Amino acid sequence: MTTLIHPTAVIHPDAELHPTVQVGAYAVIGNRVKVGPGTVVGAHVVLDGWTEIGARNQIFPGAAIGLPPQDLKYDGAITQVKIGDDNLIREYVTINRATYTGEATVIGNGNLLMAYVHVGHNCVIEDRVVIANSTALAGHVHIEARATISGVLGIHQFVRVGRLAMVGGMSRINRDVPPYMLVEGNPARVRSLNLVGLRRSGLMDADQGRTYQALKKAFRTLYRSGLPLNQAIEQIDLLPDCEPLQHLRQFLQLSQLPSRRGLIPGSGRNRGAD
Repeated sequence: MTTLIHPTAVIHPDAELHPTVQVGAYAVIGNRVKVGPGTVVGAHVVLDGWTEIGARNQIFPGAAIGLPPQDLKYDGAITQVKIGDDNLIREYVTINRATYTGEATVIGNGNLLMAYVHVGHNCVIEDRVVIANSTALAGHVHIEARATISGVLGIHQFVRVGRLAMVGGMSRINRDVPPYMLVEGNPARVRSLNLVGLRRSGLMDADQGRTYQALKKAFRTLYRSGLPLNQAIEQIDLLPDCEPLQHLRQFLQLSQLPSRRGLIPGSGRNRGAD
């Protein structure tokens, strides 16, 4: 299967590539890299460090994955990048490995990282996330499943973006984005539920009407009632129970921990999370 590897590619003999991996011209693959079946590594891609890449990923020209973190605390420790299956990693994406021994930067399955996206050290991107062009994730950012991040924006260290959230382009994200919400602006504000994302996920189908109504009431309680956050969470606890609402409650409770950065507030007079 050597015909799948371009003759100008530089691949360390200790690298572990499945026989079905394709490698383009002038790609460089280091000695500790593992690449799973059906993955395509484009021209001029650099894969280095303790990097594990799963099956059927497409890595486009110029991407750099597994290089040391851009963190002054990094001392050369053995840290990882772990990437799952079926991801599209477009041109010139950079994914840095973690900072401290035994830690990892983790990308799940079925994600789309568009051109020039930067994923900093210790980030976690779950499954089926879309991140548009020229977005930068600082260290320790966590993006939950099926979130959509628009282009040309930055996300602050230790921020968490919730499941099925939508972040508008050119926003400044310096606090947690609650699940199912639409956020945009500089400073960023929660504008509404992410109706498009909810519709695409099936949560607005007829048989999910009870779930959608519960989420709508939760949004109004958080961002239209004027209640302080702790009182709003108490009111949300009284709503009909469903898994999406359980996840929202857990996210809100986590956001109140001293180690967290708090929630993105709402807009207008009833700012909720402020």
